[in-house]
Amino acid sequence: MNTKLIKREEYLKKLRDLKDEHIIKVISGVRRSGKSSLLALFKRELLRAGVAHQQIQSINFEEAKNINLSDWLSLHRHLEKNLVPHKMNYIFLDELQLVDNFEKMIDSLFVKPNVDLYVTGSNAYFLSGEWATLLSGRYMEIKMLPFSFAEYVEMLGDDRRQDEAKFFDFLRNGGFPQSVEIFKKNISLGIDYLTGVFNTVAIKDILTRKGANDPDALENVLKFVFDNISKPLSPKKIADYMASNYRSMSSRTIEAFLTAAKESFVLYDVDRFNIKGKELLQTQQKYYLVDTGLRQVLLARDQQFDTGRALENVVYLELLRRGYQVWTGKTKSGKEVDFVAKTNTGIIEYYQVTETMRGETTRERELSALQNIDDNNTKIVLSLDPEWNNYDGIQQKNVISWLLDKR
Repeated sequence: MNTKLIKREEYLKKLRDLKDEHIIKVISGVRRSGKSSLLALFKRELLRAGVAHQQIQSINFEEAKNINLSDWLSLHRHLEKNLVPHKMNYIFLDELQLVDNFEKMIDSLFVKPNVDLYVTGSNAYFLSGEWATLLSGRYMEIKMLPFSFAEYVEMLGDDRRQDEAKFFDFLRNGGFPQSVEIFKKNISLGIDYLTGVFNTVAIKDILTRKGANDPDALENVLKFVFDNISKPLSPKKIADYMASNYRSMSSRTIEAFLTAAKESFVLYDVDRFNIKGKELLQTQQKYYLVDTGLRQVLLARDQQFDTGRALENVVYLELLRRGYQVWTGKTKSGKEVDFVAKTNTGIIEYYQVTETMRGETTRERELSALQNIDDNNTKIVLSLDPEWNNYDGIQQKNVISWLLDKR
């Protein structure tokens, strides 16, 4: 199926800015998030700018035809043989973690002045260990996520439903690029596609990385975490639940599953931040998913849809896309703040996320946590209510408009 290539400008701009710089560009992200399509878009730009086809080498290591290049020495010989002398060569290596000892090949290519190198990977493990030490300071990671809601709306193109209807579909179906196109045509096939994505990640990335063969145990752990996104969790708490509902598992095994899921970019863990003391708390972390569509697939789509949790998950991912460092917050009186977000210039903003602010009890709960913070940083409540309000400096915004705000 030919997926419409959405011009993912935030990522493309980074590649343009780094073009011909003597630094390795590493594009990381969960499988099927659009890494290969991003490289295709960038290669198209290079060709339009006058780069010759011979100056571009592109290899996807998930394709069977490239199996003979899965050891570093064969790959190195192949690439070196096809280099165009006295001109810049652009090399694109997709899913590089599948190549044995790839770091040796990368190190050898890096020293060549006429090589501009771009690699992708679906597992954070390949950015650690020997390679990270070897090339410290010589690579830049571009972290890629599935579609944002703004990209989702762009992908739908001539779909004329209102943004709110699109948004609820986005919460349920998620933003994996190809799944958006499939769901538009056939919901059942869309579910099958997302199930396939989950199974691929679970088997190829999580279980293989852990060196285990117990898919049922992994699925039970992930079901519990998926069902409890935005709640404080610990390996012990999950182990207690497993022992009561499925079978006993050690906290160490569960921690290994969670680590592998994070390294596969399926889960993101978020630390808690003491707002008054300006320090991280050594307490249970919260988890969020890379895409809310996976949650609906794993938990069964016929269950009652939990809009609030999905909404919070989407806001968390959007803050990451906008370049924030994100924690959950705790005020001096123990009240919970959904997100403490810090820009790369050190500016801090506080966010609460709720379905509605119209009920007096809910409004009091959401506002009181922010009112309990005695600094002058921006404080925002995001909800599905269409109205925008200001409560003594606390801004209430419509979350859909906030997500679509290009700024």
